[in-house]
Amino acid sequence: MEKPAVEKNDSGSFHENRPSSVISSTQNIDAKLANPLAGLSHEQLMQGAREFAKQYDLEDLSEELQKGALIAQDPLVFESLPMLDDADRNILKREITHRWDQPKTLYYLVILCSVAAAVQGMDESVINGAQLFYPQQLVNSAPYLCCAVLGCWLTDPEQSSFTALFSFLTCVWQGVTNSWPHLFAARFVLGLGIGPKSATVPVYAAECAPPPIRGALVMMWQAWTAFGIMFGFVADLAFYHVSDRPHITGLNWRLMLASAGIPALFIVAQVFLCPESPRWYIMKGRYRDAFNSLARLRHSRVQAARDLYYIHVLLDAENKITRNRSKLVELFTVPRNRRATLASFIVMFISDFVLGFGMVNWLFAFPAVYTIDTFGRRNLLLTTFPLMAAFLLLTGFAFWIPEDAGRARIGVVALGIYLFTACYSPGEGPVPFTYSAEAFPLYIRDVGMSFATAVLWFFNFVVSITFPRLVGAFQPQGAFGWYAGWNVFGFFAVLLFLPETKALSLEELDQVFSVPTHIHAAYQIKALPHNIKKYIFRMQVPDLPPLYEHEGNVGFDDMKRTYAPGGVGAA
Repeated sequence: MEKPAVEKNDSGSFHENRPSSVISSTQNIDAKLANPLAGLSHEQLMQGAREFAKQYDLEDLSEELQKGALIAQDPLVFESLPMLDDADRNILKREITHRWDQPKTLYYLVILCSVAAAVQGMDESVINGAQLFYPQQLVNSAPYLCCAVLGCWLTDPEQSSFTALFSFLTCVWQGVTNSWPHLFAARFVLGLGIGPKSATVPVYAAECAPPPIRGALVMMWQAWTAFGIMFGFVADLAFYHVSDRPHITGLNWRLMLASAGIPALFIVAQVFLCPESPRWYIMKGRYRDAFNSLARLRHSRVQAARDLYYIHVLLDAENKITRNRSKLVELFTVPRNRRATLASFIVMFISDFVLGFGMVNWLFAFPAVYTIDTFGRRNLLLTTFPLMAAFLLLTGFAFWIPEDAGRARIGVVALGIYLFTACYSPGEGPVPFTYSAEAFPLYIRDVGMSFATAVLWFFNFVVSITFPRLVGAFQPQGAFGWYAGWNVFGFFAVLLFLPETKALSLEELDQVFSVPTHIHAAYQIKALPHNIKKYIFRMQVPDLPPLYEHEGNVGFDDMKRTYAPGGVGAA
């Protein structure tokens, strides 16, 4: 059989040539997921928009949908479209030049997602104070086990309001248990609130956010999860000295566990004020509702019509290429999906071995609001992994300082932990959920995110039950050295297998994940010494040819960047 050849195209980027005789229908999915509007004439686009409006009873939006179809084909050539008026052009231009100028509804949505994240953080951390009175390690890890085997896979039938309500009820349940097996059962069921929430909220934010600020808005999930973890410790301290009452034993730890349910009530009360995901409406055939939802999330009807039409044609193209197989199977059999799955697995897996915590974790997450969409997801990880490894070694080696050396040992240990967390927070903290929420194609995103979060929670469970024994067997020096080694592993895994996804459109993401893994890895091995010379030693070295066609084409002035319509680039 003839082997595929790897060649450079005219722009200098790499691609894989495959003889037509060896291209299977499954492999063709990579190509068919590109922009379905590419190559159509303006007349065809407008006719398609008119037929779409008639088919879905949107004829009053026919003009906006025709404009939207023209824009969606190439969102940055709107200046030359004669059908648009000056008001339309000004709105579209401002969308790029003032990326943070977004409707209040979008920011309200982000606030609600952030509160949901804080609920999750409290669910995770309040048990730490309660365990001082109920020392059962398996109880601590029970929700993580449930998330991995069940909770994360319940994303289709559940919505955010129900997961928040579930979190509230199970938190109250924890507070009234009468034995540790009973408490284990309550915390296991808590995973049915945590799992779906962790798999759906980041995706919901990604589907509603415009691509230029998608990373910053989605990463609020991790930032406010860190806040919730910190607030959980605050609740533990607040209730620590509460004394028992008549007929109530352990009132302090019961209040600790139940307190995590209070923020969940805010979610239950407010979630119905937020617009539903436009993609969810479209998949249910409710196109009028989808347009109304987009209109609340965008400044103009033209923007909403553009996004509505583009999501429709994209889902229509995806429906044509699906083979009625299990989405979980296609997660691993379709090359484009498999590479996204591998990348998401890496960032989720490593995050369990480099966990941050507390106020430092929360505060140092905020620089990533800017850097995640400018410096990039991949660069944040490659920069912070070596630093985290160094600071974990510093922490571990500090235990060789004699205990009788005053406060020297605890001071160095604290310094190492705080510096480690300061590096974790803008890197491996926000990147995993942001990356996983945007890496998968639209038609398989739910299953992909479920898989990614299940991986996260499973290894969270493993770390939770093994760390105490690890410290006992390896001593603190060996335990911290073990996790430092995983940071080194994470650096090379990201270097070789994790493509950059910041602010990329759908067609660019498909191009990125369609590059074979061995080609990506070989290119990055060559690029590593080049980048060390260029960026660390500041040497004058010739540029390497780009791996992807879009690389280097950044900016509004040259009109080369092709962001997909908002809510779609998250695919």
